[in-house]
Amino acid sequence: MCGICGFTGKLPDSKEVLTRMMDRIIHRGPDSAGQFITDKAAWGFRRLSIIDLDHGSQPMFNEDNSIVIVFNGEIYNFMTLREELKAKGHVFRNNSDTEVLVHGYEEWGTELPKHCRGMFAFMIYDRNKDLAFGARDYFGIKPFYYGVIDGNLVFGSEIKSILEYPGYVKKVNTEALEQYLTFQYSVLPETFFKGIYKLAPAHSILFKDGEVTIERYWEPDFDIDENANLDELVDKIDAQIQESVQAHMISDVEVGSLLSSGIDSSYIATVSKADKTFTVGFDYDKFNEISYAQDLSEKIGTQNFSKLITEEEYWSVLPEIQYYMDEPLADASCVALYFVDKTAAEHVKVVLSGEGADEFFGGYNIYHEPVSLHGYQKLPKGLRRFVGKAAEMIMPEGMRGRSFLMRGALDVEERFIGNAKRFSVKERKKILKNATPAKAPWKLTKPYYDKVKHLDDTTKMQYIDMNFWLIGDILLKGDKMSMRHSLECRVPFMDREVYKLAKTIPTKYKLAEGTTKYALRKAARRHIPEATAMKKKLGFPVPIGLWLREDKYYEQVKASFESPAAQKFFNTKELVKMLDQHKKGKLDNSKKIWVVYMFLMWYDVYFVQEKVSFN
Repeated sequence: MCGICGFTGKLPDSKEVLTRMMDRIIHRGPDSAGQFITDKAAWGFRRLSIIDLDHGSQPMFNEDNSIVIVFNGEIYNFMTLREELKAKGHVFRNNSDTEVLVHGYEEWGTELPKHCRGMFAFMIYDRNKDLAFGARDYFGIKPFYYGVIDGNLVFGSEIKSILEYPGYVKKVNTEALEQYLTFQYSVLPETFFKGIYKLAPAHSILFKDGEVTIERYWEPDFDIDENANLDELVDKIDAQIQESVQAHMISDVEVGSLLSSGIDSSYIATVSKADKTFTVGFDYDKFNEISYAQDLSEKIGTQNFSKLITEEEYWSVLPEIQYYMDEPLADASCVALYFVDKTAAEHVKVVLSGEGADEFFGGYNIYHEPVSLHGYQKLPKGLRRFVGKAAEMIMPEGMRGRSFLMRGALDVEERFIGNAKRFSVKERKKILKNATPAKAPWKLTKPYYDKVKHLDDTTKMQYIDMNFWLIGDILLKGDKMSMRHSLECRVPFMDREVYKLAKTIPTKYKLAEGTTKYALRKAARRHIPEATAMKKKLGFPVPIGLWLREDKYYEQVKASFESPAAQKFFNTKELVKMLDQHKKGKLDNSKKIWVVYMFLMWYDVYFVQEKVSFN
């Protein structure tokens, strides 16, 4: 696990610029550093040593130094690929997965990513062809940012390294801001920094003669087997999860496991037989999962390390969180991840985590919605539209049944944009000071819905989450919070072999007996206690709503909402009104408040204080 950065072309001070770019991401790889600099390219690398500790340094070259690579991630099938490439005549000088990519590019060229099983973001410079070629893994586990600045391609594992490139001028992307208000994360290809882009998962990038070419090399789909036998399916799931976990355990250093009270992390921790597990909770009974994790750890014979997060600690690290996230993210559980990763990093270099199980196996509670709405949606669409509009106009916000009538009036393509939906188009226009060309959210999701229009509504929702929520929120915070503490986080559910099986599961085996991801739960019950396997999905519960009603935090957020930065982007009276409604208990506006507050926190770090650094 590492950090990569670099640029094509030559600057008068290429070495100094590259060093600054590398220094901004030193947390991703504090063990060592490497550079490759010519008149045509400057590649930089920060290393966190995990595999082939003695010989895995980068940049890495082929035999004649005509191909050079910097690579962030792990290739779990690298030993298989290594033998295949050796049989084709390639000669290896070390045992790292990085060298497999070098020779893989020699053999397969731009088809290389299709051969890889793992999490990865890499950039290759081909000196003979004078081109740069890179790729991001299938599901977007590892980040990859890029921009074309003064005719040169500039790239990095994190945006902050690109900010060190001298030709880049920082400017807020207000269209990204407007979409963020709805999604709670950065959803557009162009980031919050104008001119800097995210390479999408399962895409490659080629830069030659000043031109960028982006191509998709793989696309998730569904091949549902309605005739599948449940018991046989559960056997296959359990076998595949165990195989994936073992593949993700490959390491020359100790591997631990994150552990909450839920099925996903419990399943992974038990199957992995990790010696150490790590858990956090808050000093509120309903927001504390530590006792659950400790009980399971005792049952499976592993040592549990836990951290109770105080509210003072939580609020104090918010600026640091937004710095390491690069872009605003309003997921309150980021802080929980920050502290559990910090705790883990005190003991191990690698942890396993349960991300992806909900999207692959149908785990979110919202996936029940099509079932809940089924009776209501038998009514004529016109009648439902009328009832929904009437409920919106007549029933007070927050009144029981209002959301059901409004959401049921809409088709899934209109109502579901992913696991989070904060401000409506009308609401975000009301609080923003200046208009932007931002599209309605459903226009962003429509191309994805079009690809799965033949499937049932629950599977459609999974597909949307896989292409939006999972990438923009879940995996991103998992990477950024772990790497902030120089910790490698591996996600065995997020594996192409696991997905090959998950995509065949019919909805009747995802939603059954009043629960979600039913088939996965049955597989997990073979290893973990029944109560844990059947426990309702919680996520990382955080008491934000309670805190925002306390005078101390109310005043803190209010000051931010009335600040010069807030006045630049928002109608601040509307922000304070929203905050006051929550403080008085009239409405639970906590999630909306948090979206705005986290943007303002991020803006202060990157545009007001500017050169702030927490390294």
